Order: sequence, then structure tokens, then C-alpha cells
Amino acid sequence: MRAAIVRSFGRALSIEQVPVPSPGPHQALVKVEYTGVCHTDLHTLRGDWRPPATLPIIPGHAGHGSVVAVGTDVTGTRIGDRLGGTWLASACGRCPACLSGDEPLCPAQENAGYSVDGSFAEYMLLDTRYAAHIPAGSDPVAVCAILCSGVTAYKALKTTGVRTGQWVVISGIGGVGHLAVQYARAMGLRVAAVDVDESKLALARKHGAELTVNSLTQDPGIELTTQVGGAHAAIITATTAQAFTNSIAMLRPGGTMALVGLPPGSFPLDIVDTVRRGLTVRGTMVGNRLDLAEALELYATRAVDPSVTLRPMSDVDAVLAELAGGLIDGSVALDPTA
Repeated sequence: MRAAIVRSFGRALSIEQVPVPSPGPHQALVKVEYTGVCHTDLHTLRGDWRPPATLPIIPGHAGHGSVVAVGTDVTGTRIGDRLGGTWLASACGRCPACLSGDEPLCPAQENAGYSVDGSFAEYMLLDTRYAAHIPAGSDPVAVCAILCSGVTAYKALKTTGVRTGQWVVISGIGGVGHLAVQYARAMGLRVAAVDVDESKLALARKHGAELTVNSLTQDPGIELTTQVGGAHAAIITATTAQAFTNSIAMLRPGGTMALVGLPPGSFPLDIVDTVRRGLTVRGTMVGNRLDLAEALELYATRAVDPSVTLRPMSDVDAVLAELAGGLIDGSVALDPTA
């Protein structure tokens, strides 16, 4: 099969012919129709995180397609079913995190495209206990975004505890951010959007943001406080440390900030201000299996419309470079056969 492989950090991916894998216990072999691309793939290629990805590795974690074979101990999945993968490839199922529904916090989890081979290939293996069943009628390109950016955005909103009619500010209107705007609107929230790019702010307005702030020319904290009294919650999907610093000032007393973007470094947190205003700052990554099912259900109702551009897999290095440069509006999917 054709696959894109990371063989050395910081180098171009190698597109090669490799053997088609065989499914083991609980696994299905899926013929990949399309696969999403996100910043995590960029971090994988660069070796940014510790521990770094296991090399060589086929990156990608938001692919989907039809099941062509199953291993032993598979229940609820048949040949011909459409399955999608996510960052959480599998978990132990026995630790306190798994037993409480927080399997994305499982210390023994496997991650697609990072610790096990992912979806930048014509075929991939999925653990059927953690894979998503793709809703009938789903757009085969657009649904890639839900498997990564969509569930990430939806989980972040749930994490804040923000309620219908309250204000949420989305900082960074990229692949995750433009979907966070839409999920927030579908959940009955009022939405403000912050970015440095007017085209991305226009995208946020298209999807229902009532208030937009260009942080290059406006102070987000002053604008949010003056116009709406501050946000009840902030979702930070941007990948610059300054966006995290700005977001504290955008919250009203009792507000919650959910950290989603993963820039290197740290940001200042004023202890007295945080305590006196009763703020909550918490990290959030992908959702659990219930979050994923709910995110896909909302997508199936047409409440969420991902902006996804299809590119051939031969363009993967160019796509990653464009992601790194902030040049992509919405999300990107790859055709592994092209």
C-alpha cells in the first residue's frame, strides 16, 4: 500500500510502498477514503513533544473508510461498515481514568500516528472499541474534520461548563476554532471570536460569531469587557503564547479558560487576579468515546459545516508547511491514492 512515513524528524515525509497490515484482536483493517491533517501531525514530524513519536511512523489520526477485514474478538463491526479513527487509538480500559470515562487521560493510551501507525496511508488498523462509526450520509471529505478538530472543539466547550445563552470567546479561528464557533452556536451559546487575520474573522462571522476582535489592532480584554462584560468561557485554539495571555483578560469573574492550542513555552498567570476573580484554567485535548459520538451526531444534523479543502497526499509536505505558516483557513483532508 502507499503510505507517507516519518523516518527522520524535521525532514520531508517519505511516500513509499509498504505491506498492508493485518488486523489483530479487536482490530479492523480499513481502506482509507480520506484523512484529515492537523497541527499534531506537524509536531510529530518536527519531534516537538516529549517523548517524541516512535520512528518510523505513519502519521495521521483523522482518517475514515470501509472495513475490509476484522481480527478476533471484534463485536459490533462488520465488513463494509464505515469507521473513523481519532488521536486516541486505544486505552487500557482498566485504570481510574478509563473507568471514569476519561480515557484520553489514560497513561497507557496509544495515539494514532504517534505511537502506532496512523491514517496517511491507503489502509489503516483501528481498534474497533475506540473507533467511530461514521453517520450515514456524511460528506466523506468534511467528516475528517469532525474526527479531530470537531471532537476537540466540542470537548473543550463541554469542559468549560458554559451554559445556553452565555458568552464564549474562541481565540484562533483555524481548523479547531472555526468548528468551535459552530458547535458553540449549536449549543445555544453566544460567540465572540479573536484572531489576527481578517479572513479568519470573516469565517467566524459566517458561522455565527456575534463579536469579532482583531488582536493586532484591538485589545481583546478591553473589547470583551466593554462590549459584553467579559466572556463566561474562553477556548484557546491559537498557537501563540500571547493568545493565552490575552485570554485571561477576556474572562468575567468566575470564568473558565480551556487551553487547546499547544505552542511551546509558558504564559504568565497573575495569582492574585486569578484567585480574586475566581478564574479556572484547565487543559483539554480530544474527547472520550461519548464526546466523539455526540460531536458526530451534531454534525449529522447539519448544525456543523466544516470548511475542508481536499489535497492529494503527494502534497502533504506543502500542506504541513502551510499549516505551520497559518496559511490555511479551516481544515485540510488528503486523498491517500493521489
